[in-house]
Amino acid sequence: LLDDIVLTHSLFLPTERFLQQLHQQYPGRPRGATRLRRKRAVLAVLLHFLETYKGLLQEEESAGKVIKELYLLIMKDTSLYHELEDEIIKLHQLVETVELKVADETPAPNKQVKPLFRHFRRIDSCLQTRVAFRGSDEIFCRVYMPDHSYVTIRSRLSASVQDILASVTEKLQYSEEQSARGDALILVTMASSGGARGAGGLRAALRGPAGADRTLCPAAEKAVLQPSEECVFTTLGINSHLFACTRDTFDSLVPLPEEIQVVPGDTEIHRAEPEDVANHLTAFHWELFRCIHELEFVDYVFHGERGRRETANLELLLQRCSEVQHWVGTELLLCEGLGKRAHLLKKLIKIAAICKQNQDMLSFYAIVIGLNNAAISRLRLTWEKLPGKFKNLFRKFENLTDPCRNHKTYREVLAKMKPPLIPFVPLILKDLTFLHEGSKTLLDGLVNVEKLHCIAEKVRTVRKYRSRPLCLELEASPAQLQTKAYVRQLRVIDNQNLLFELSYKLEPGSQ
Repeated sequence: LLDDIVLTHSLFLPTERFLQQLHQQYPGRPRGATRLRRKRAVLAVLLHFLETYKGLLQEEESAGKVIKELYLLIMKDTSLYHELEDEIIKLHQLVETVELKVADETPAPNKQVKPLFRHFRRIDSCLQTRVAFRGSDEIFCRVYMPDHSYVTIRSRLSASVQDILASVTEKLQYSEEQSARGDALILVTMASSGGARGAGGLRAALRGPAGADRTLCPAAEKAVLQPSEECVFTTLGINSHLFACTRDTFDSLVPLPEEIQVVPGDTEIHRAEPEDVANHLTAFHWELFRCIHELEFVDYVFHGERGRRETANLELLLQRCSEVQHWVGTELLLCEGLGKRAHLLKKLIKIAAICKQNQDMLSFYAIVIGLNNAAISRLRLTWEKLPGKFKNLFRKFENLTDPCRNHKTYREVLAKMKPPLIPFVPLILKDLTFLHEGSKTLLDGLVNVEKLHCIAEKVRTVRKYRSRPLCLELEASPAQLQTKAYVRQLRVIDNQNLLFELSYKLEPGSQ
């Protein structure tokens, strides 16, 4: 019950109020055993809260203040209640772990700037181990101008559009006089070789219309961001970039030239072994999955009080899932030779099989969905050249990913797996959405404990999947590093119309 409440309390009680209630329960006057029991109960809740939230508390100044006051009160009791000694030692360790400044108010040292994958396609940044992002983390980002020149700004991940524009204005030395004349800059997302339903498609399908407060142009490739929007970096589409322009130049914006060129030819996947590609996919997706805090699932589905800045890691994994789906189609449709394309199709099915063997169901699902894309499934000549063994194998994969009876087959397979494993995360979000919309959080002014328990149980499955470390033996040879870099920085086409054009060019007569 304690874990249920700590995981889900933001649905009915904001964190700050939750901690204030806890603070008020810390008794000063009751005597003897009653006072000890109440203090032990408050301490138990606080310990569990700190263990669950950990680094997220660094983003909540008001919560940190209440915890500091509670901590100081508890530390005063150390000499009075020897029975609480073990709990107080654990509390001290947890407070140090979450880096709450309780002893002094010295400012934190300058934080290291973290690379957000896909913002810069550099070998050194994409090979770095992924770490969890927090709203206060700083990243580098390029903001382009209408002439495709750009400025590089250093910004907080949770920065608002207004903050980003202020940094761009400063870099450009944009004058107040220009703003006064009506030439004020606006921030625009521009999809280069992708459509509006690129990486954001998963989120839109689960959440409803994404970015409802945005102004969309008719082609749905450009979107003007509102000044109050925050954390826009993690919601950019696969091939989207930020542009700063005036309203007069908005209509003239065009995608970056290097992004819209479609050049058929061999990529790393043709040279790499299926085992290597699959293992690097699993390793990378494990890093991304491990970075997601349990509470991000609750905040993402239930629009928690901390907002999108605290769902950044989940957003990035959803983007990656969509990216892998489009990568499958992109590689196949840029492969012009029929025999070579059939060989690549066979290799992708084999990669999916190895990912399943690795218990990386996210990669497995994404590859199978990618192969079921209408632009790929219509390539009759390519599928006919596939060996019968692999045709049968792919049919089994289709049965496993079949959504009939609420993904019954997939759920049965997943239930038999032991950690570590990477689930198909969008399905977890779908389940949480169903739980939320299927019943009310409050009934006659009382908290619906059964609903909270069901939500917490679903979130605890994530804890279970990550309860053991992933152990993959990956070499550090130059060839392996090249494959690793390729897997972590996929170049994809996420425009379905463009994928269909390529498909009909390869096989005009296929039905």
